[in-house]
Amino acid sequence: MNQSTIENKIETATFGAGCFWCVEAIFERLEGVIQVESGYAGGTTKDPTYEEVCTGKTGHVEVIQVSFDSESISYKQLLDIFWKSHDPTTLNRQGADIGTQYRSAIFYNNKIQKKHSEKSRTSVDSSGMYTNPIVTEINALKKFYPAEDYHQDYYRLNRQTQYCQLVIKPKLDKMNN
Repeated sequence: MNQSTIENKIETATFGAGCFWCVEAIFERLEGVIQVESGYAGGTTKDPTYEEVCTGKTGHVEVIQVSFDSESISYKQLLDIFWKSHDPTTLNRQGADIGTQYRSAIFYNNKIQKKHSEKSRTSVDSSGMYTNPIVTEINALKKFYPAEDYHQDYYRLNRQTQYCQLVIKPKLDKMNN
């Protein structure tokens, strides 16, 4: 297999589903996922810092950017995990994490992802999976800004911290059922 054939199978998905530490921990365990990077998207501030994003004034969402082998796991399968991994009916909040940076968001990279994302949101919204209507925004990804190094692989590197034990581990346990 030549290099361009391999590269054509690698796609990127970008999701905001609350604290990026939690979302990263879920997606990095999926077969076919090559890399998960925490970062920021959807706002107006160029090269935002975590502190700036936390003010709510940048417009950015805490997101993960997933590089995946589309022959091993499809974008549709990633969307299924996205919907199950958080509550897409709460505006600007996931659990105790409150603020616009925690809003539910899908940032698509092409027209096919846009179509799948919109169809998936409609399907989940009408499925009865959630009692309240879905508030997830779907927008084109304009720019992804990687988060600071200390946010990357957070759960793997900090598994014993209180946040990881009380917030992330229960999410992982739920996703494994």
